[in-house]
Amino acid sequence: MSASSRKSLLDRYLVFLTTPLLAAGLIGIWQVYIVVTDISAFLLPAPRNVLDALVQQVSDPYIWQVHVWTTFTETVLGLLIGIVIGVGSGFAIGKSRLLALILKPFLVLTQVTPKVALAPLFVLWFGFGEGSKIALAALVCFFPLMVNTAFGIQSLPQGHKDMARSIGAGRVFGFLRVELPHTMAYILAGLEQAIVLATIGAIVGEYLGGDKGLGRYALNLQNNLQIDLLFGSIVLMAMYGLVLYLAVTSLKRLLIPWHESVRLHTRTFD
Repeated sequence: MSASSRKSLLDRYLVFLTTPLLAAGLIGIWQVYIVVTDISAFLLPAPRNVLDALVQQVSDPYIWQVHVWTTFTETVLGLLIGIVIGVGSGFAIGKSRLLALILKPFLVLTQVTPKVALAPLFVLWFGFGEGSKIALAALVCFFPLMVNTAFGIQSLPQGHKDMARSIGAGRVFGFLRVELPHTMAYILAGLEQAIVLATIGAIVGEYLGGDKGLGRYALNLQNNLQIDLLFGSIVLMAMYGLVLYLAVTSLKRLLIPWHESVRLHTRTFD
């Protein structure tokens, strides 16, 4: 076994060992803090109580069929809309410096404006149903897709463009065979950020209106002072977001296995 292979194997074992040990250490600190401070379970329940609550929630079909499914639907639909808007505008901005200068102030305004301030307007415009959550998810997730797509177009080497012209490639051929393959890695990098933001947008929207979804479920637990279940729902939301993020990273490895970012990850952890 070569030195690089031994280092890769050591890195993999180090990650697999360190991650659960770190999690166990944080839980241990949590438990010790409760014992030392004698803090009320109403403010901070014990890890075992949270685990019991999480097991109860995970084994409840209603939570999966109603709350998880609702949030998943809102997240995915918001992400799809964000992809269409973000990638489309990213290509347009990347190919037109004038358009970028015109639209940049307005696009930045959509991001610096607090989304919580916009959420009531979305509820007013789209109602208390899933529409307002989908719109909010789309709004918060399109920006990284747009920025990454525009950067990918602008970073296309001039040699690639010259080669396409030299063989008489038209606009469609040049887009499909040159621009899109080069930009795909940037789009997928933006998608990794966008799925996280879409999840946050959907859940925040549920906190502000509606009767279904993980955000609304957590708010109901808070109002009913079911603290153990509230902490369990927070863990459930974190697990939900992590699964979606890992799904996107797996998609990236499937679509662009040749890209340096994917090969570097594979060499390090595989």
